[in-house]
Amino acid sequence: MRNFLFSAALVLVLAACGANDQGLPQGGEPVTLDPADFTLEIDNPYWPMSPGSEWIYSETDSTGTEEKVVVTVTEETKRIANGIEARVIRDVVSENGTPVEITDDWYAQDRDGNVWYLGEAVENYEDGKLVDSAGSFEAGVDGAQAGIAMPANPEPGLSYRQEYYKGEAEDRAVVITVGEEQVEVPFGYFTGVLMTRDLVPTEPKVQELKFYARGVGPLLSIHTDGAGGRAALVSYTSGK
Repeated sequence: MRNFLFSAALVLVLAACGANDQGLPQGGEPVTLDPADFTLEIDNPYWPMSPGSEWIYSETDSTGTEEKVVVTVTEETKRIANGIEARVIRDVVSENGTPVEITDDWYAQDRDGNVWYLGEAVENYEDGKLVDSAGSFEAGVDGAQAGIAMPANPEPGLSYRQEYYKGEAEDRAVVITVGEEQVEVPFGYFTGVLMTRDLVPTEPKVQELKFYARGVGPLLSIHTDGAGGRAALVSYTSGK
């Protein structure tokens, strides 16, 4: 099965990373966000999040362990410390039917169409029992800052931070190509796909390519750092 085709522009765009940011946050700098500028109606074409939407992924980690990931847009909301009302997206990771991690991610969209990531409440499990909440953070608390999950106007070379909690969550991304990629996953074959490259400054060797389809959202993620992990979309159900 053909999983993806890379554009010849990849090398050129990587060389230009950081050259364009459209005013989006980059590192650990604070951002001042006005709750009046945000909505719970997330309709960014590359990652629409209407309540009831569900994505199911088959994920294989670097050790070869297979996991099922179910991502659901709930009707629930969360008022973040900075006053923004965010949509709760529930992410359930399981192995052989037993939960490994259950996370509530918080997203909202600004008036320009940028989808912001505002933090997460994590529950980590071992043998089906809750052990800790490592990885949790909330924008506006203890120095944590909001980041961009999907820009309104993705273009090659556009860079942005995805999240920032010093020493814990400092992920960044850059858009590689827009509408040039072809991707095949268990859910289907897609053209005109958006490709991004994710990196973690605190873990320089960690790099990941992600692919998004208009009207669907994330299709495929592949670690390119030798870790070998990947997640592919198995099914998608649109919400309201």
